[in-house]
Amino acid sequence: MKLTITVKPNSRKTQVEPVGEGEYRVWVTASPQDGKANEAVIEALADHFDVPKSRIRIVHGASSRKKLIEILPG
Repeated sequence: MKLTITVKPNSRKTQVEPVGEGEYRVWVTASPQDGKANEAVIEALADHFDVPKSRIRIVHGASSRKKLIEILPG
């Protein structure tokens, strides 16, 4: 499954919200420095979809707020 997400780093809380079909907004408390926000996004999505973090990968947009995420089948 592939998802388009928009990341909001440095937020007060961590939250995942569906916006449309296959599209989500993800708020994370981590800053975008040194990939910390990407790690937090993967963790938030893993909790939201109840899958292991190892099944989630960033396909495109690792250094952007807009990302294409893939959740691998398991």
